[in-house]
Amino acid sequence: MAKPIRNTPILYGKDAKQFLAEIEQLPSEEERKKERARIDASVERLKKMILLLKKK
Repeated sequence: MAKPIRNTPILYGKDAKQFLAEIEQLPSEEERKKERARIDASVERLKKMILLLKKK
């Protein structure tokens, strides 16, 4: 049987401030979508190269 999941801790003081500062530095949704599209395109190119190598 699976282990029980512990409750998420509540952050206070310095830890809370650090967490909020890190959240503010995250890339925007638009930047994340562009990066994801770039990664997906790279994966597709890699798959095509692998298929070409298998045919040889």
